[in-house]
Amino acid sequence: EKELLPGFHQFEWQPALKNVSASCNVGIINGLSGWTSTVDDSPADTITRRFRYDVALVSALKDLEEDIMEGLQESGMEDSACTSGFNVMIKESCDGMGDVSEKHGGGPAVPEKAVRFSFTIMSVSVKAEGKEEVAIFTEPKPNSELSCKPLCLTFVDESDHETLTAVLGPIVAERTAMKESRLIVSIGGLPRSFRFHFRGTGYDEKMVREMEGLEASGSTYVCTLCDSTRAEASQNMVLHSVTRSHDENLERYEIWRTNPFSESAEELRDRVKGVSAKPFMETQPTLDALHCDIGNAIEFYKIFQDEIGEVFQKVNPSREERRSWRAAL
Repeated sequence: EKELLPGFHQFEWQPALKNVSASCNVGIINGLSGWTSTVDDSPADTITRRFRYDVALVSALKDLEEDIMEGLQESGMEDSACTSGFNVMIKESCDGMGDVSEKHGGGPAVPEKAVRFSFTIMSVSVKAEGKEEVAIFTEPKPNSELSCKPLCLTFVDESDHETLTAVLGPIVAERTAMKESRLIVSIGGLPRSFRFHFRGTGYDEKMVREMEGLEASGSTYVCTLCDSTRAEASQNMVLHSVTRSHDENLERYEIWRTNPFSESAEELRDRVKGVSAKPFMETQPTLDALHCDIGNAIEFYKIFQDEIGEVFQKVNPSREERRSWRAAL
């Protein structure tokens, strides 16, 4: 049973992770351990428990040990020759769990909302010397809760930016350290080296706004991927491209914080396009709900046009006819 929990397996990082202890046998820890508060921070008054990120990743990899070895055999790779060059793709997810308050009971008073941060191993690939990279494991059900490993549970409202940043801060620090190092762990009886690549795609729009320091969803700046305002989005329903990035949001936050051009609040807000807090975790742009809705709206718009004009009765309607249907809409 102990093998199933993080903190059982031996491993090593080369080079050693910065600001993370070298001990492997770490189980459930206080979620705030590793958080260094600054003068500006308010003390985080919350109950949070987590695994150390690297320890949890090792445990998840050991769960996949048989799959990795099978993948090597099926790819025709020489087992003993493949001890390095492994790449692991990690999908990160974080979401509020809603109301988790105790309905009947005399337990201690705890906040009513909770947030869960988790990860999924999406794929493991290997690049042998002089050969192309080969995928030896791909998660067959990447959106299943069964492949989603919990990393951190916190009693906190996901709208509480200060507490959320305090809780997820140590996770971000460990993640950053792991990007620049490689893990040595025994898989199939031989020590093998793995590099990790993180993709923060498991966030809904509310959490993306929280993590990227954007204004909440009622903002004039409706999109988490571009600088479009509500007015612009209603005029232009098709031509949108991804223009926001984590680094750009950080730059805009610095402008918001320092106001180098001594602008009024309204001018400054227009310059930073709705960035109002420090972005603390990088999210990967994917097709979010807003753009899905815009795409769906366009399709329905076309269908309604055709219905108004009873296009099924006409072979080839003229442009003028189509314009009159649009006017009717």
